[in-house]
Amino acid sequence: MLDEQDAPLNDDLRSELDAMQEHLRRELDTAQEDLRRYVKTRIRKSQKRTDRSIKRLDDRTTTLEKRLDDLAAERRLAEYRIHTDTEQMLDGLLGEVRGIADRLEGNS
Repeated sequence: MLDEQDAPLNDDLRSELDAMQEHLRRELDTAQEDLRRYVKTRIRKSQKRTDRSIKRLDDRTTTLEKRLDDLAAERRLAEYRIHTDTEQMLDGLLGEVRGIADRLEGNS
């Protein structure tokens, strides 16, 4: 007789327990989906920051490479000028030495 009275109570508890489990499952699913969205957003933001940093580094590298190329060109130009100026100076000295030699021969 006691079992007959407990049977409806057990069924009520079981259905209430099932409802609670279903509710908790939905909450867990919602929390997991929220977490996925949060992580996805954070990863996207992090990727954007990383991409911007890489772009800045690429730009800086390009600028430095251009400056190095400009310096190399300036160095070649300076070397050419030095060589040309030295050559002209030596040609001038040679001309003066020849002039002096010619005068010394003429005086003898």
